[in-house]
Amino acid sequence: MANYTIGLDLGGTRIKAVAINDHGEILHQSYQPTEDGNDQIWKKSISFSVDTVINTLGGDPLVGISAPGLPDMANQSIAFMPGRLEGLENFNWTNHLNRNSYVINDGVAALMAEAKFGAGKDASHAVLLTLGTGVGGAILIDGKPYQGSFNKAGHIGHMVINDSGEPDVTGMPGSLEECIGNCTIEKRSGGRFTSTHALLEAYRKNDSHAAEIWLKSIRQLALGVASISNILSPEFIILGGGITEAGDDLFVPLEQFLSLYEWRPGGAKSIIKKAEFGDLAGAIGAACFALEKNKS
Repeated sequence: MANYTIGLDLGGTRIKAVAINDHGEILHQSYQPTEDGNDQIWKKSISFSVDTVINTLGGDPLVGISAPGLPDMANQSIAFMPGRLEGLENFNWTNHLNRNSYVINDGVAALMAEAKFGAGKDASHAVLLTLGTGVGGAILIDGKPYQGSFNKAGHIGHMVINDSGEPDVTGMPGSLEECIGNCTIEKRSGGRFTSTHALLEAYRKNDSHAAEIWLKSIRQLALGVASISNILSPEFIILGGGITEAGDDLFVPLEQFLSLYEWRPGGAKSIIKKAEFGDLAGAIGAACFALEKNKS
């Protein structure tokens, strides 16, 4: 067995590959376009990424793969991923790569990276939310990722915030994803803004309409975060994804709203942290998951 593990993150735009050692040090990294719509191309690209690492570093490493969708109970393939990455469902990666490979949901993979080496290092209980196009999530319990029945756990973006809101992709009305995800910003702003980045630019220029939309979104995020705290009581709630690049414009009002909504018996509260890993979180976490899975 090699003294490193390969992690791959299969995204809609890019395939990211890393090789990490037991200390989380990145020994190799690469990026390739996904070419979503042609599964023969991205499957060959993943094979090429793995072969390149092995040809460079040698050995016989484990492989972890981060991908959207729900993995099967053995984490050998993605069992359910409608509407994206045709050819992914029920595709067995161990057979394709001819080596032990484990597949995990991309949100869970990002949490694994943070829990092992990042903002949640050494935590027993943590929750990750990714704020980007949509809202993803993952749960860590007793130091291990909790996937639940059907490996569906962690889809925090689909919790209901406003029961009279419009349904999201799962049919849930007024979900957290609908409240703050970049996918709905045009609808939430009445067509004035086409991205959260544009909304923030206007907010920073003291645009009152932008402030109303942005602060409402953060208030609704705080309701979701407070609900997570009340239900799971994690040590840390880690926020990642592109929207967190708003910095203090996100985290300061979020803390103010949380002081109103979060139940804090005896002053105890979940600590909000920004994720430390950027776009390599999924690949690093996939490698971590493969290591843990191989031990069990």
